[in-house]
Amino acid sequence: MVDETYIKKQLHVAASDSHKGQNGRLLVIGGSDLFHAASIWSLTVASRIVDLVHFASTPENNEIIQKAKEEFRNGIVIHRDEIHTYIEEDDCILIGPGMERSHETREMVDKLLQTYPTKQWVIDAGALQMMDNRLIPKHAILTPHHQEFTLLQKGNKTITPEQFAKMHECIVVKKGQIDVITDGQRLEEIAGGNAGMTKGGTGDVLAGLIAALACTNDPWMATVAGSFINKRAGDELYTTVGPFFNATDLANQIPKTMKKLLIG
Repeated sequence: MVDETYIKKQLHVAASDSHKGQNGRLLVIGGSDLFHAASIWSLTVASRIVDLVHFASTPENNEIIQKAKEEFRNGIVIHRDEIHTYIEEDDCILIGPGMERSHETREMVDKLLQTYPTKQWVIDAGALQMMDNRLIPKHAILTPHHQEFTLLQKGNKTITPEQFAKMHECIVVKKGQIDVITDGQRLEEIAGGNAGMTKGGTGDVLAGLIAALACTNDPWMATVAGSFINKRAGDELYTTVGPFFNATDLANQIPKTMKKLLIG
């Protein structure tokens, strides 16, 4: 049973005597001309949790890189050519926010997953929609909404999230009014949220939150806690502004919610 006590007891909190880098290093790979803001939402929430966040825009596009530097001041923007160095060094890689469905995306995602199968991956959005399922790394965290899970099923709509997770030895969080989280052996359903969380970008916030938590927690705990915290933050926003909030508001609320849950 996932509740406040479980989250507080199990989730890693930075020690007062810890040093820079000990509380997580995250690499986010994403962004495109069409969906540039999606990555920023993931980056914003993650930068408040881990020590270092690196961002690599997928296109070879100087304008995208420059825009990222202007908008994302709480981390380090790196060039696509540097991705491999940071994948090797960082604790977790989130790939997909803001990536378009394209041949270039498919090639890049598949190559990276195949090259680094032992890294901790969180696969979201465009990467989730374009990857080859056969390349899903063990213990990877997949964050599909209903339509994306339909794509993952590859035409076999009888496959459940639990069956899919067991088949690929990964973790699936099927997002919805009730988030269904499973690794093929365990299953948790996290209820909560409200109409405000149907806004575009709230899924990118969740992906950034889970990826940040996965830097210092085991992937199952990171996923369960991420879902719980995300929904709790949405509900706390609802008490103050009703459904009239957006993804930026949610990203800003999450640190306040985490303080209440973890520190008091």
